[in-house]
Amino acid sequence: MSGKHVAKDQPKSFIFSSENLKTKDVILKKYPEVRKKSAVMPLLNLAQKQNDGWISLAAVQYIADLLEVPYIKVYEVATFYTCLLYTSPSPRDKRQS
Repeated sequence: MSGKHVAKDQPKSFIFSSENLKTKDVILKKYPEVRKKSAVMPLLNLAQKQNDGWISLAAVQYIADLLEVPYIKVYEVATFYTCLLYTSPSPRDKRQS
């Protein structure tokens, strides 16, 4: 068990910035239409970078909608890989800001 816990304070929505929408398009062009769900990791990484180092549940839903896959499929990836922080920035990270 990784010890990750979902943050209580979650934003209600998430959308890529205009710059990241362009990056999203570049990422998706690397995958055939029938395999676009394979872009889940780079899109989660992009969301994490935009969201000050963590991935909100709203971002997980947003990416699931973009890839036309069930929410749980993106959530599973976000919670499996330790390089993806789906909870919230740690208190230590907040102090450094």
